[in-house]
Amino acid sequence: MEESGQVFDLAIVGGGINGCGIARDAVGRGLSVVLFEKGDLASGTSSASTKLIHGGLRYLEYCEFRLVREALAEREVLWGLAPHIVWPLRFVLPHHPGLRPAWMLRLGLWLYDHIGGRRLLPPTRTLDLRHDPAGQPLRPGYGRAFEYSDCWVEDARLVVLNARDAADRGAAIRPRTRVTGARREAGLWVIESEHEGKSETVKARALVDAAGPWAGEVLDVLKTGRGEAHAPLRLVQGSHIVVPRLYAHERCYIFQNADGRIIFAIPYEGDFTLIGTTDRDFSGHPEDVHATPEEVAYLCAAASEYFAATIAPEQVVWTYSGVRALYDDGAGAAQSATRDYVLALDAPEEGAPLLTVFGGKITTYRRLAEAALTRLAPHFPHLGAPFTATAPLPGGDFPRQGYDTLVRALRGAFPALDPALLARLARAYGTSAFQLLDGVSDDDDLGDWFGAHLCAREVDYLMDREWAETAADVLWRRSKLGLRTAPHAVEALDAYMAAKRA
Repeated sequence: MEESGQVFDLAIVGGGINGCGIARDAVGRGLSVVLFEKGDLASGTSSASTKLIHGGLRYLEYCEFRLVREALAEREVLWGLAPHIVWPLRFVLPHHPGLRPAWMLRLGLWLYDHIGGRRLLPPTRTLDLRHDPAGQPLRPGYGRAFEYSDCWVEDARLVVLNARDAADRGAAIRPRTRVTGARREAGLWVIESEHEGKSETVKARALVDAAGPWAGEVLDVLKTGRGEAHAPLRLVQGSHIVVPRLYAHERCYIFQNADGRIIFAIPYEGDFTLIGTTDRDFSGHPEDVHATPEEVAYLCAAASEYFAATIAPEQVVWTYSGVRALYDDGAGAAQSATRDYVLALDAPEEGAPLLTVFGGKITTYRRLAEAALTRLAPHFPHLGAPFTATAPLPGGDFPRQGYDTLVRALRGAFPALDPALLARLARAYGTSAFQLLDGVSDDDDLGDWFGAHLCAREVDYLMDREWAETAADVLWRRSKLGLRTAPHAVEALDAYMAAKRA
């Protein structure tokens, strides 16, 4: 086993949004950081969200006021840090007679508009669905609705951009590296890991377990000598379906269900509609999670209660599912379990600290990272000041509403390239698209094509800069081009990437 001579300040286990967010925050404040992820970055829960930066309107019913306030405030912060992958959406909430009364919806949306410091996002308004275009796709009988603001996020790209920025600032990001053991020794953590059959041992002054649904497994491999109890995790499955586009306009819907849950219907990747999510307790292994036939049927039936056109399971073109690792607060129903995060610090006297992350939402990952560093600050007296609220993520150094201007600049710089390709690259990479295309004059400079506007030049960039190694990394996490990529093109892409790695 190879032993590294370097001692890191902070080791992090977990390459999802919380782990990568903590890595970026910590390294930017002067700590040396190493992050371990057993698979691809964002390969678990962080790529299986509903893709929303939102306050969580329904959490108000459970009096989660602190969480909602923090999440609402983060919408405009994250929009400003990454306007290429975060942008505003408008949500239409039809009033359903017999469910939540109109006064309750108005009160909730008034709080939504006022407790989070909203400045740029448009406020709530009331719609007459008999005359507004938002009523056209719905069944007759829905007359009134409320329209409010939240934001969209390309979730897996948010993870990768945090990791990229952390690496650019000096962090060691190690995907596909499994932590096989860790123990406290002489005031440090001694951490054993394995990557492609090779073992390595490193040391760190503090350790963060941000492994999400695997957090309990990570605790099991830590030899702390303190006899930890079972991790207080509640695993909750959330599944989504994607169907051909159901309506023409760009607004989203939030529908109330008779069981007290809500689902979203969101325009997705141009030609599709995303519908989700479910909430059910999960007892299997997180790597085996998948949308069950019962969940698909539930989402189809729930959406069909509102849309004029019936949605059947046969129409579903793709499903995805993730496991949320929530803090087990003893709630009865999965949907009522807290979405807030809990940070558990184990810091024995003269022993290296261990911080375990329970729960959290993609919307509040940045605030969670700041809170994690606050908990660890007594162990790092020279920790620098917070910075992530104002420092753009890679490619995000342009105005919040500057996407169209960015696209025009790319068209001016690369006039021979397909405008549709340039628009997609601007949305995925922001100003980093100029780096990706540096030296390109025409299509011949882009190399092989793999369908869906995906060229070898982009694949090379993703392998060199964003840790992609397989076609799935490119087609389902760094992008969603898998929805448009034929099987033979997937095989060609995998072969190309394997040859490049060799």
